[in-house]
Amino acid sequence: MANGPKNENPGLTYLCEVGVHNMVIAIVNGPNLNLLGRREPDLYGHTSFEEHLTLLRRLFPGVEIRYYQSNVEGEIINHLQQAGFGGAHGIVLNAGAYSHTSLAIADTIKALPVPVIAVHITNVHSREPERRTDLLLGACKGNISGLGLDGYTLAMQFLTHSYPAGN
Repeated sequence: MANGPKNENPGLTYLCEVGVHNMVIAIVNGPNLNLLGRREPDLYGHTSFEEHLTLLRRLFPGVEIRYYQSNVEGEIINHLQQAGFGGAHGIVLNAGAYSHTSLAIADTIKALPVPVIAVHITNVHSREPERRTDLLLGACKGNISGLGLDGYTLAMQFLTHSYPAGN
């Protein structure tokens, strides 16, 4: 895009324009989320996560956003531990299909001293039956599902206003 990514829901912008500073939020994406914009665009949209990340950094200029993506469960666990015990004030996690299968990621989330907000781009409860079970829900502070990439924006807004740095 010549002018950079556009917010899919410009109404969310007002939620982000509060002077939050010195906060670190980790965004951790799981399998196949590196293919956003190319993978099943009718379900997941045409925007890559890198484009959306640029928008998030514009919307939250006082927040250091640390982004990580992996297709490997163990690497996601290692990174969640590193972020949770290494200075992040909160974590936005889209574990992708691992949400439906990984007790190990759920156990990791339970061990972390920071809040984790789970995000799903699609409404998993309106999809295939195997996607309707989410093993991470009980471990996470909250869950946002079915709101597209705006789910990340809402998760960031919640963390920055509910868990400001130093509190």
